[in-house]
Amino acid sequence: MTTTTTITSLGHKGEGVAEIEDRKVFVPLALPGETVEIEVDGDRGTLLGVVTPAANRVEPFCPHFGACGGCQLQHMDRPSYEALKISLVETPLRFAGIDQQVTRFVDAADDGRRRATLHARREGAGYMRLRSHQVHDLDACPILVPGLAKAPDIARAVMQSVGEADVSFTATLSGLDVAIRTEKKQARADRVAPLVARFKLARLALNGEMVLQAQPPVVEMGKARVEPPISSFLQATAAAEQVLSDYVINAVGKAKTVADLFCGVGPFALRLAETRPVAAFDSDKPGIAALDKARRFTKGLREITAKARDLFRDPLTQFELNYEAVVLDPPRAGAEAQVRELAKSKVRTVVMIACDARTFARDAAILVAGGYAMSNLVAVDQFVYSIHVEIAATFTR
Repeated sequence: MTTTTTITSLGHKGEGVAEIEDRKVFVPLALPGETVEIEVDGDRGTLLGVVTPAANRVEPFCPHFGACGGCQLQHMDRPSYEALKISLVETPLRFAGIDQQVTRFVDAADDGRRRATLHARREGAGYMRLRSHQVHDLDACPILVPGLAKAPDIARAVMQSVGEADVSFTATLSGLDVAIRTEKKQARADRVAPLVARFKLARLALNGEMVLQAQPPVVEMGKARVEPPISSFLQATAAAEQVLSDYVINAVGKAKTVADLFCGVGPFALRLAETRPVAAFDSDKPGIAALDKARRFTKGLREITAKARDLFRDPLTQFELNYEAVVLDPPRAGAEAQVRELAKSKVRTVVMIACDARTFARDAAILVAGGYAMSNLVAVDQFVYSIHVEIAATFTR
C-alpha cells in the first residue's frame, strides 16, 4: 500500500514513526514533522519521497547514504542528532526507574573509525543494504580512517580468492590487520596469502588462523604498545579509547587497589598501571596474553595481575572484590552476574563503560538497588551516524 502521511516521532532505531490506521509504522530516513510518501508493509514503511521536509533535515554527505545500511542518521542536523543520541542513553534508564541526565556529550569521531567489517559477496563488497541481507557495493566509506581507504578493494580481492566472506579490518600503527571469516570449509590460505604483499598488510588471518604476518600489528595504549590478537576487540576510534580512558582514570581517582573487569587487551589496565597496581580479568585468553606481554615490555608500569576468567559464568564474588574501585567494560550482553556480586560487595567506586544502552540500564538499576548512586553520565559518540552510542558512568557509595 502506498500512502502519504505525517511522521510524528522518532523510534529508538532512529526511524520516523507514523500512525496509520491505529498502528505504528516505522520509516527509516524520515524525520518528525515531515509529510512523506511511503510504501507500507505491516509495521514497516519504505520512504518513497519527502513531500514537506522538516526544518532539521540536512543533505547527507555520503553518496551511499540511504542505500547503504552502515549509517542511519546523516539526514538530521547536529542538534537533532545529539539530542537523539542522548535520548538513546536516558530513555532506557527511565524505564529502569533511574532519572539520570547525560552531563556531557563527547564527539569522538576523530578522523574516522579504525575498525570495520565489510561483507564480500558476488554483488560487491560493503555493508548490508538498509533492511536487507543484500550487500551495497562501496567504492569508499567516508567514516573510516584514511588507512582503511582500500578496505572495499581488499574485500573484493578476498571474494575473488576464496569466495563469499566477512572481512574485518583494523588500522594499526604498523599497517592493516585483516581477518577473513568464511563458511567455505575448503577455503585455502595459499589463495589469500598474496594479498599481504599486494596490499602491504601487516597481518592476514583466515577463520581465526594466521595466514601470513609481514610485521606484528601494534596499537598504543598509554605508555604501552600492544600486539592485539586476531579479531581482537578495540574501541572503534582511537579518540574514543582516549576519552574513555581519561574518564576511567579520573573516576577511579586515588584508589590504591583497582580491578579491571572485561579488560580485553588492556586499554584501561595499562593506563591505570602507570600509577598503581591493577588486577585484570577477561575470558579472552589471547587478549590476556597480549596484555601481559605489553606489561612485561613496558617500562615504568606497576604490577598488573592478568587472569583469564569467564565473568558471565564465574563472576568475582563479593568476597573476592577486595578493591577500592572496579572498572567494568562488558560487551553488549552487559555484566548482570558480575554487577549482582558488586551490589553485595564493599567496593566504594564502580566505573562502568557500556556499548548497549538497554543492558547498561539493567545493570545500573542493580547497582542502584544495591546502594550505589550514579553520577557523571557521559555519552561518547564514536559510532557516528549510527544508532549506537558508548556510555560512561560512575557509581559510588
